[in-house]
Amino acid sequence: MTVSNLRRPGGSLRAVLFDAVGTLLRPVPCVADVYAAAGRRHGIDLSAAQVGQRFASAFARQEQIDHRWLAGRTSEPREQERWRHIVRRVFGRTGALDSIFAELWQHFGRPEAWQLDPDVGPIWRELADAGYLLGIASNFDGRLLNLCRVWPELAGCPHVFVSSQIGWKKPSPGFFRAIERRIGLAAGQIMLVGDDVDNDYLAAAAAGWQALLLDPAGRRPELDSIGGLRRLPDRLVRRHGT
Repeated sequence: MTVSNLRRPGGSLRAVLFDAVGTLLRPVPCVADVYAAAGRRHGIDLSAAQVGQRFASAFARQEQIDHRWLAGRTSEPREQERWRHIVRRVFGRTGALDSIFAELWQHFGRPEAWQLDPDVGPIWRELADAGYLLGIASNFDGRLLNLCRVWPELAGCPHVFVSSQIGWKKPSPGFFRAIERRIGLAAGQIMLVGDDVDNDYLAAAAAGWQALLLDPAGRRPELDSIGGLRRLPDRLVRRHGT
């Protein structure tokens, strides 16, 4: 990693928070492969491609319910319910539903199911040394808290905010207002770095936060984005001169 000349915050920015899945970590193997393998262990033979299509449709349906019907409210029971619905939509009516759901729920709560971005550790240390308040702001559930305790790179993270415990999920303004109260900073003093245009970038900007899109493929060049986490310190220097 190159030296970025990052120094203690001197402008409006005081805190940098990161989305979790897709930004700091990703599932390995991918979700479709994990689901397909779980199905085969219970006598349901679906290809990863079939699982991927069903999963995308089921996930979109639950997102619609969360945002339109539940107005962004969530909880630990709601998160388990939404994932149970997704598993049911992927595998259909089966007597093995409870077993498959339990297996998948436990799988994605284990650190070996995830891969951290290799730049997480160095970036985290550099930002912390420069005096930024750091944290995670995610639509995950309570399993993320346990995962962060296991990974050395994130074990010292002072603030891990998950929607199921806040009671609101991104892109709801309630999610952002709750975090502001907990860390005692105004909206404009906080930046969210995330890979989701709607839930991370646009939602943070609408809440008055500073927003930065993680866009490795360069699909949204019109937005304020970086191609990788390693670019973040230099971007902060250019944006804030700190």
